[in-house]
Amino acid sequence: MLSDFLVAAIVAGTPLLFAVLGEIFAERSGKLNLGLEGMMLMGAVVGFQVGLSTSQVGLALLSAMIAGGAGALIFAVLTITLRSNQVVTGLALTMFGMGFSSFVGKNLVGEALPETIKLFFQPYPIPFLCNIPFLGPILFARDPLVYGGYAAVIIGSLYLYRTRCGLHLRAVGENTAAADAAGIRVTLYQYVHVVLGGILCGLGGAYLSLVDVPAWQDNITAGRGWIAIALVIFCKWNPWVVFLGAYLFGGLDIIGFRLQRFDIPISQYIIDMLPYLVTILILVISSVRKSRGSAGPAEMGHPYFREEK
Repeated sequence: MLSDFLVAAIVAGTPLLFAVLGEIFAERSGKLNLGLEGMMLMGAVVGFQVGLSTSQVGLALLSAMIAGGAGALIFAVLTITLRSNQVVTGLALTMFGMGFSSFVGKNLVGEALPETIKLFFQPYPIPFLCNIPFLGPILFARDPLVYGGYAAVIIGSLYLYRTRCGLHLRAVGENTAAADAAGIRVTLYQYVHVVLGGILCGLGGAYLSLVDVPAWQDNITAGRGWIAIALVIFCKWNPWVVFLGAYLFGGLDIIGFRLQRFDIPISQYIIDMLPYLVTILILVISSVRKSRGSAGPAEMGHPYFREEK
């Protein structure tokens, strides 16, 4: 049924939603962090370990966010304070996160979460809203973290476009020197939003290990961090569009399982490649287009030297 497919797409797209939103904040501050995959893995393994050890949902989620934020803080120190190359640092963070998750999770493979955590993430229908024809059961009878994703996008959009801090953030990403000259605390804005991006990535990783696959498996993100980087371009750095991008790619991620029942003569390997093929297509289109809207923040990826202001 179509409704079942849409529900599965929302569940599969929720980790991407958190990661994309986090990267938007980081890139809006002028920092290109390619370490999403690593931060998601760090959040996933730490959240799972704490959830398995304590059976406390709050501690599991908090520890996952701290782990992702810690990875982002490493990136921030290296690229903002020490002015290292952002691309190389992001790739190193991904490799570090992969190694960290493999090391911490080597004794967790096959372990399942306690029932208390599984029960907490059962769908909670929202009264009245879940009774809306067709869309109600799809959107408003989901688990708490899906609702958290809704809230994160709405709050993030209002913050970016309707607050003074959001205006300052956009100014930092578009012209760092001018923002600095106007009295905006550039370094503080960059640190805060890069770390915030890591926190959201950690939460996206925790969704995979605590909700989507409530048992640990190595490389649980399976490249979602890289897809999230391309989705930032697809969404044109606009949090409102994250809903469309994340759930669209969530649908592409699970479409193979849905097509199996129809005996379509297409190789399963081709179907599994769909999200990555579309990701490549997005990158190609964005590189060909010359419109300003697809170019991203002007200062993204550029180190800022205050003495050159």
